[in-house]
Amino acid sequence: MNYNWRGAVIRRLLLLIGVCLLLGFLSGYYAWALVLGLSLYLGWNLNQLQRLHAWLKQHQADESPPDGYGLWGEIFDNIYHLQRRDQRARGRLQAVIDRFQESTAALKDAVIMLDRDGNLEWWNLAAETLLGLKSPQDSGQSIGNLVRHPRFKEYFEQGKYNEPLELPSPINDRLRVNFQITRYGNDDHLMLVRDVTRVHQLEQMRKDFVANVSHELRTPLTVIAGYLETLLDNVEEVNPRWRRALQQMQQQDRRMQTLLNDLLMLAKLEATDYPADNQPVSVDLLLLSIKADALALSGARQHRISLEADATLQLKGSEAELRSAFSNLVFNAVKYTPDEGTIQIRWWSDAAGAHLSVQDSGLGIEAKHLPRLTERFYRVDSSRNASTGGTGLGLAIVKHVLMRHRARLEISSVIGKGSTFTCHFAPQQIVSR
Repeated sequence: MNYNWRGAVIRRLLLLIGVCLLLGFLSGYYAWALVLGLSLYLGWNLNQLQRLHAWLKQHQADESPPDGYGLWGEIFDNIYHLQRRDQRARGRLQAVIDRFQESTAALKDAVIMLDRDGNLEWWNLAAETLLGLKSPQDSGQSIGNLVRHPRFKEYFEQGKYNEPLELPSPINDRLRVNFQITRYGNDDHLMLVRDVTRVHQLEQMRKDFVANVSHELRTPLTVIAGYLETLLDNVEEVNPRWRRALQQMQQQDRRMQTLLNDLLMLAKLEATDYPADNQPVSVDLLLLSIKADALALSGARQHRISLEADATLQLKGSEAELRSAFSNLVFNAVKYTPDEGTIQIRWWSDAAGAHLSVQDSGLGIEAKHLPRLTERFYRVDSSRNASTGGTGLGLAIVKHVLMRHRARLEISSVIGKGSTFTCHFAPQQIVSR
């Protein structure tokens, strides 16, 4: 209410009181005259309020406000204009929402909006094709009730969405989909689901090709290795100038055998998500055996290898796979640590889970190489790798074994001071002896 209307109301009240006093003077009943006048004024205001309430309750969007007098007429007009402005703003907002829904409906990727508890709020048409969502009966349902794969449930509950998750579609096992979740707003979730069936098929073809070629090469290599071993067992009957060539051929044959074994190991690891022999593993005894093998590998290089392991801490998983992963880390430390260097192996647990670290005093690795160390055949220094007889698959095997055991690999290194490889296992994998 502005100053002019306040003055007008005051003047009207004074005028009403004056008229009431005049009537009281003429009739001799001042009090009754005031009561009557104020009652009529109050009744008129109540009538205006009732008209305002009826109009707000029943009027249509384009219906004009009721006629009013004075201040009440101004109130009716102001409310009407506010409503019109609000309707225009809502219309613009609805147009933006409609345009957004039309654009997302045209996407081949599914876009799904979830609240903080994972309940469905909105999705586009692609979500119905890829995940089988049905509108409107699935609205408000938990996404875990519709995508029931154990890995998805674990992925969603952990809340770590740095990496996407690839799974079969819940409506078609032949369809592979990629889940990517992003948090926004009040801890709500925006989930993007993409069809990656073609990429998965190409990747599967590559894996099958590598596995088949590895199997096929084993037979000829075994034959070659047998003849080379026979010739070298009778080396005195062989022309001396062929002796070195035969020894080099045998050395390269062993490298090829190691490479094929690593490729077959990777193919086996990629065939399933979880190890079949999921049993408690005594990691302390396993590391003790690996330490003995590492000392034998070190030999005359005289590395100082120390082991600190919690004997009460066991791990659920495959002992063969864990041995392969842990031995890869320890043997790499032996290969790339200078003579008489130190290697520290530690196995412990805390609130975050169980951890295995292998720390060496080697030359270290440049930071630019760290993100790619677990890639197949990636070599920091190809000449150095050749001299140690590595295949470039060791850390790739470590990565896959850890993924199958709900773990991750962390690598840190300082040039000139050495490197530390740490395996972090989830608390669910821990078994107390």
